[in-house]
Parts: sequence; C-alpha cells; structure tokens
Amino acid sequence: MRKIYVLDTTLRDGEQSPGVSLTSQEKVEIALQLERLGIDRIEAGFPITSKGEVASVQEVAKVIQNATVVAFARSREQDIDAVREALKDAADPCLHLFLATSPIHREYKLKMDKAKVLDTLEAAIRYGRKYFDKVEFSAEDASRTEVDFLCEVTERAIRAGVTVVNLPDTVGFATPEQFGRIFKTVKERVAGIERIQLSTHCHDDLGMATANTLAAIDGGVDQIEGTINGIGERAGNTAIEEVALALETRSDSYGGAKTTLNLSEIYRTSRLVSKLTGITVPGNKAIIGANAFAHESGIHQDGMLKNRQTYEIITPETIGVRASKLVLGKHSGRHAFKEHLIDLGYTLDEERLNIAFAKFKDLADRKKEVLTEDIRALVMENVTEGPVPFKLDSMQVSYGNRSLPTAAVRILKEDGGSVEEASVGNGSVDAVYRAIEKATGLVTELEDYKIHSVTQGTDALGEVHVVIRMGEDTAGGRGISTDIIEASAKAYLDAMNRLAVRQSGPDREGNITIQS
Repeated sequence: MRKIYVLDTTLRDGEQSPGVSLTSQEKVEIALQLERLGIDRIEAGFPITSKGEVASVQEVAKVIQNATVVAFARSREQDIDAVREALKDAADPCLHLFLATSPIHREYKLKMDKAKVLDTLEAAIRYGRKYFDKVEFSAEDASRTEVDFLCEVTERAIRAGVTVVNLPDTVGFATPEQFGRIFKTVKERVAGIERIQLSTHCHDDLGMATANTLAAIDGGVDQIEGTINGIGERAGNTAIEEVALALETRSDSYGGAKTTLNLSEIYRTSRLVSKLTGITVPGNKAIIGANAFAHESGIHQDGMLKNRQTYEIITPETIGVRASKLVLGKHSGRHAFKEHLIDLGYTLDEERLNIAFAKFKDLADRKKEVLTEDIRALVMENVTEGPVPFKLDSMQVSYGNRSLPTAAVRILKEDGGSVEEASVGNGSVDAVYRAIEKATGLVTELEDYKIHSVTQGTDALGEVHVVIRMGEDTAGGRGISTDIIEASAKAYLDAMNRLAVRQSGPDREGNITIQS
C-alpha cells in the first residue's frame, strides 16, 4: 500500500467559513475526534491573528498525542514566533509557512519580483528550522504559477530545509488533467524532491476540489489537505471523507494509494463538525449526506433487496452509520448513561457528565423514546468554557392566528443579576428574539436561521442554528429542545454570548481578536 498522509485544516481553513467561530473547548473537542479518526496532521489555527488564537492552538497542542499539530504562518519572523509560543507544548509540532507565488499575487499583493519571493521564503524556512524539525511550505496560488517558477520555488525550499512542500489550488482554478501534470513535472525536474513530501490543498470554487486532489495523488503527492464536510473559505475545501472513500473504493486506479484513516469514525466526525460550526450537511452530500444511502426508486429497491452491491458501492457501516434505536429511558441510571456514552465514543469529565445526565433525564420526561441521535445532540449541545454573559432562565410565549405574538423572557446575567423583558413580533420566534435583544441590550441582525429535527416523530428534538451580525462581526449559535421556540431562543443567546465576549475586549483567556 502507498500511504497518503492527511492534513486536516478544519480548525484553521474550515473556521474561516462565514459565521463560524469556534471556542477553544470546541476546537479541542474536534481535534480529539480528528485524532480518533486517525488524521496524521491537525492544523489547529493561525496564531498571529490574535492572542485568543494562540491560546486555542495551545489547548489543542496539549491534548493531542497521536498526531502532528500544525500551525499556520506567513513567511515573517513575528508569525513564526507566534507559532513557537502556540506549539510549545505539542508532542509533535510542525510549522506551516506560506507565501504567494503566482504572477497576479507577486504584482498586486506582495509587490515582489521572483528573486524577492525566493529570498523571502528561504529566509523564513531557515528561521523556522531553528525551532522546528518539521516545516511545511505552501506556494499560495500554485495552480496559477508558472511551472518553471514552481520548480525553482520547490528546489529553493528543499535547500532551505523544508520537510513538506504544498502546491495548492488556492482559488479552485485548476482542472484535474492540468493539476496532475504539475506534480509530475515537479517530481521529474526538482533536485532533492525525494527528500521531502509533496502535498496539495484544493478549493472547490468550480466543484473540482476532490477531482483535483485525486489527480494530484495520481501525479505523485504524498499528502493531501482538506476539511471535514468540505467546509472552508468561499465554496470550501476538498472534503477529506470523499478522498478517503474514493481511495478505499478505487485504490486500483491510484496505484494502491490509501489513507490509514479509521473510516468508521467518519460519520461521527462529520456530525460533530456540523453541530459545532453550525454548517448543515446537504442531504445529497457524497459519503455523509442524509440521502447517501437512501434508495427510493422501485428498481433500485428491488436490486438492493437481492444484492446490496447492485446500487451501493459503500456500506453505511463503513463510515460508522448505524440505525437509530431506543437505548435509554427515564428509569435509566447514571452508570448506564455513562457506559452508553463510552460506547458512542464520548468520554466526559465528571462535571460535563453530570450536566449531560441532567439534560438526558429532562429529555426522557418530555420524550417517549430517547434515541442514539438524541444522546449525541445532548452531549454536543453548547460546549462552552466557564460562565457566559447571558443565560435563558424562563420564557413565556402567547400566540394565536388572530392575535399579535407576544413573548416574555427572563435572562440571567453573569454578575448574578437578572432582567425581564417582553416584546411583540411578526411571529413567535421574532417576538422572542426582540425580547432577548431588549433584555441583553444587544442589537443584532439575523443573517441565517435553520431548523431541523434530530430524530423522527412529533416529539423529536428540534435543532436550530443561527448566524447573527453586530456591525462587522458575525457569530453562529445553536440550540436544541423538544420545543422549537425554546431551541430558537437558546441558539440566539448562544450566538449573542459569542459576540458579547468578543466585542467586550479581552475575554476569559485575554483574547483580543484582530479586526480586518
């Protein structure tokens, strides 16, 4: 088998998706799941952007033991120094430098000629190698860079001491045939190429990120980079799960190339990332969409009953999908609940276990059947770090088709006080949101609102995701409840808390975010 290494950038490039802002604890939750998935290298963040980002990367670096922890940096000494601070506790750290190389970037962004680009990247790599045994260099916008110059860049990076060279399709411009040819050319012409690993990182602007990544593998790359669910800047990144399953299913077409991922953890990882980022996975998404293993056509159903392989080239069990089933009830005890969480892959400390168990008992009193997906949703609800500025204590809503919707809320404040407010609105959710705004004193704009059921049935948990804006800042929030109005209120307050913490200056960890 030809091993393909996987660098996951969900915590860095994935977090650059509009409306996504992960707390340190949420980053740690995702990183630990990526480790269980078997990711080789976890890119935890871009430390120079803020003190909070440094702290978040530090927290990830402290807990990850079986994967390389990577941090992103421009080719500048101050960026490298920020990475040194962020990765000081990592068991296996890696510095990831980048510098643009394409003509348009050289002329308009960098104001550098080719010689200056080469000198700058060499100086940065040599400075980084003083402190890191592993250094990756990315030639930003490689797919629009002259191939001759890419070869020069790669050769200079190798001479400077780099261990990985990444040639990304930064704006999703490449086509598979052209992109694969770039890597074959670089491998043929660059002296010392056998001493390093070649990598690629593709964006999905033209819908070809996975195809281009597979073409790069065919062209000889050793490492691929991407995100879970394909999230990221603009149209997103290569979806790691798509590449992993393509290689697993069609390794014969790629010279036996495969990842060493634990494929049965893909579904759980996808669900966690979706919940914590608030980005819903489309039903028709390859590999992990809700319809990926659904068969409605009568002809397809007939074939499936006779032999699953007639219309199913991947089994749902391969990625860890199991049918929801009744697992616990209101008479179940704490020990049984804890053991079931362990079976699902969740290991909680005593405080979080107690919180999750209390939520479970409350749900069991309100819902006839508690299913596996309900348990997952409870565990992943509102992963927060310490006190929050606002908390929903109570809510009362009055609504009829011939009356104006009215909502009253009582909000608990971090200082121990409380405030009660009421408002009318154009619908129950609007009335609740107006009352919350009056109670918190924060005026925001709702940019996105999504709701879906966690499981089936009229008593199913409703899961709400929102994105709100305050000035130039945006934040996402989520909430779950068997009452969709309550879930909506929780999601709105979750997003408000994230904004309030960021906009009040230094937060609980002294984070000061750089505003662009």
